[in-house]
Amino acid sequence: QVQLVESGGGLVQAGGSLRLSCAASGRTFSTYRMGWFRQAPGKEREYVAGINRSGGGTYYADSVKGRFTISRDNAKNTVYLQMNSLKPEDTAVYYCAADPRITIATMRIPAGYEYWGQGTQVTVSS
Repeated sequence: QVQLVESGGGLVQAGGSLRLSCAASGRTFSTYRMGWFRQAPGKEREYVAGINRSGGGTYYADSVKGRFTISRDNAKNTVYLQMNSLKPEDTAVYYCAADPRITIATMRIPAGYEYWGQGTQVTVSS
C-alpha cells in the first residue's frame, strides 16, 4: 500500500511555471507506475502524464506535450511534474496516482489506478 501527498500548486500568470511534487510513503515506490491527472470544475478527470517504474519511459497527453515534464526520484519516493508555458486552460486540481500493475495500454485511464493523492490546486491567470 502507498500513500500519496501532492504539493507545489498555486497561482501563476499565463506563461509561467510551476513544479508539482508527489511524495509517496512505503518502501516499494519503485514498483509503481505513476501518473498525473487533473480535473477542472465541471469536467471529468483527465490524464496529463505518466512514467514507468525506472523513469526511463514517459508519456504525455497531447495538450501538455512539449510544455510539461514528468520525472521521478525513486531514492526520494517522489514523482514530479514540471509545468512550463502554463495556460489558463491548465487550471485544475492536479492529482498523482500510483499502481503496481497498470500497463502502458491503460495508464491513461483513471480507473486503472489504485492509489490517489488528495490533489493540489493549480490556477493560471490570463
